[in-house]
Amino acid sequence: MKKLFVASLILSLSGAVFAAEPTAQQSKMKTCNADAAGKKGDERKAFMKECLSAKAEAPAPKMTQQDKMKACNADATGKKGDERKTFMKGCLSGK
Repeated sequence: MKKLFVASLILSLSGAVFAAEPTAQQSKMKTCNADAAGKKGDERKAFMKECLSAKAEAPAPKMTQQDKMKACNADATGKKGDERKTFMKGCLSGK
């Protein structure tokens, strides 16, 4: 009985975690709905169809560590000693 209770508790908590974060489609629907404010009938229907079928923009690819090092190194030109060390540390950490 105790194992059953623990298992059901874990399942209910994991379901709450997954339900809390909206899916990409839900987010898209929310955005399109907000943008369609004021439109009615066929105009709204056509707008929603176009909006929901539009492809999402691809996120910019993340810089590799090597690319980040090159960029930070170029930006650190003219800095020396502790100033350069502090700059490089901040730049490479992404802050």
